[in-house]
Amino acid sequence: MKQIINIINQVFEIEKKLGATSPIQRNLDRIKSELTDMGYEYHNPVHEKWDETRTDCEASVAGTLKSKMIITEVIKPVVHHKEDSGKKLVQKAIVVVE
Repeated sequence: MKQIINIINQVFEIEKKLGATSPIQRNLDRIKSELTDMGYEYHNPVHEKWDETRTDCEASVAGTLKSKMIITEVIKPVVHHKEDSGKKLVQKAIVVVE
């Protein structure tokens, strides 16, 4: 499983660097499709609300802690694996919040 998580993290990094209009996006979508067929899904939580009760992210807080914090940067995505009993969290996102 560790190797699959490493592959997911690399695909995520490539997507971040290239953007959605890249000519190789189709290739990345095919890789993501294969990962989905293997039961793995990942999610980029950028621009989502963050608070201390969120269990799928580990955050570094930029500035002072406030009641309305937003995820401004994602270093690693949230990764889930589908199993017979449901979805299992296999990697927490590493994020920066402001």
